[in-house]
Amino acid sequence: MGKDSELLKKGLLACGIPEEKLEAVTDKMNRYIKEIVLFNSAYNLTNTSDYDELVIRHILDSLAAYKELEEIAKGCVNAGVAENELVFADIGSGGGLPGIPLASVFPQYKFKLVERMSKRCAFLENCAAILGLKNVEVINSEAERVTPESFDIAVFRAFRPLDSKMTSTLLRIIKKGGYLAAYKAKMENITEEMTAIKELVPEYEVKPLKVPGLEDSERNLVIIKKA
Repeated sequence: MGKDSELLKKGLLACGIPEEKLEAVTDKMNRYIKEIVLFNSAYNLTNTSDYDELVIRHILDSLAAYKELEEIAKGCVNAGVAENELVFADIGSGGGLPGIPLASVFPQYKFKLVERMSKRCAFLENCAAILGLKNVEVINSEAERVTPESFDIAVFRAFRPLDSKMTSTLLRIIKKGGYLAAYKAKMENITEEMTAIKELVPEYEVKPLKVPGLEDSERNLVIIKKA
């Protein structure tokens, strides 16, 4: 995969992944992609098994928020959360996106992958073992059943719209002063979704994301802080 890996490496650099992490993260992501391709048809993990598409639309799309999430995590640490106790959650993790790529680039933080389908949980546990991700724990549960105030930062991608029921659930499971970070596409859709839940979320921030290889597609990170 030498030539293919160049696409991945260049993309990781463009996402802001530091050079000293590059070899290790490239290796982990290539092994992760192999697992996705191997189990995709059985577990319906992603909408493609093509290497380039998996790199661009899934791995790099997940890591395009690297700098934004690093900033949020550092803010939590500065507010008094111990670095090795900071917990990210990937809600509705599915095949592990964005949780597994993020856990690979942030080994100093804990990651809990919340997924309701037990066969996908088995896949996630297998991936964490193969990639040596000691900071990953898989939780076989619906988001609604997770213990309140469990996480400092909850991320989710390709999950479902932020309606009032889902937003209430997500706000309940993050700690006071914690954050929700939702990977979203078009700004007009974000505005519509957020207007509908303005009583629950009066304030939010939108950070535009640049996904290497998807320059023509609008991608944004919606950040909500729990008061």
